Amino acid sequence: MLVAAAAAAARDGPDPPAAYGLPDQVPRPPAATTQSDGGPVQLELRDAEVRFEGRVALTDISLSVRAGERVAVVGANGSGKTTLLRALHGLVPLSRGQRHCATDGDGRPLRQAMVFQRPVMLRMSCRAQLTLALWLGGIPRGQRVERIARALARVGLQARARQNARALSGGQQQRLALARAWVLTPQILFLDEPTANLDPTAKREVEILIEDFAAEGLTLVMSSHNLGQVKRLASRVLYLEEGRLLADSDTERFFNGHLPREAELFLKGELPWG
Repeated sequence: MLVAAAAAAARDGPDPPAAYGLPDQVPRPPAATTQSDGGPVQLELRDAEVRFEGRVALTDISLSVRAGERVAVVGANGSGKTTLLRALHGLVPLSRGQRHCATDGDGRPLRQAMVFQRPVMLRMSCRAQLTLALWLGGIPRGQRVERIARALARVGLQARARQNARALSGGQQQRLALARAWVLTPQILFLDEPTANLDPTAKREVEILIEDFAAEGLTLVMSSHNLGQVKRLASRVLYLEEGRLLADSDTERFFNGHLPREAELFLKGELPWG
């Protein structure tokens, strides 16, 4: 069905159907307030809880994300990192609590995109992957060609525009996934373990792209099990354990200051990763 949708996109088909669950399907809450000690708050969770079939995945989560922050979420496997990213993004419903997303000047929720740990590559060309993303995002046909060219060049894949995306290496697929998100010009980008299972060269290529996005002022919220990567990329660190937020600190204090005992044990490698 998505392959057919891509063909329709190339013909400048109708507006994206509701069945695709686009971000503008999420209820539009009022704009968030501004924190006194930083920039405007773009996302907020208040007393949030997420349950899956009776199992608590997140509990009593209250936090806000400000414009331009680079937030890393760390913790053992199963601690709730991915669920927290999805909850902030609005992809999973809250069992309790509230989620607020700031709005732009036209009263629409800020644009968001997410790159998953194992991004799905459809059986189509790299260019078609981005064409589909733009069509689903409601971007007019006249803007697509230029956007796609810039996005592929940005991630170094312009020479592979016509190549089947499934034939790319793991690192190239991750860069294409970043291009597919970036082409939508999001204001907030979620990254779930963006360099998991990549070799060192591919990992560094992806990190450089993430650094470039951050330098442009894009707000980043990422999960990572690579603490060295967290030190390099993050300005703020959240530590989760069994769905609870136990530490929320700037990166310098997280790695060098006083932490709750559980977080200290985690940094020392004395807690299991999963």
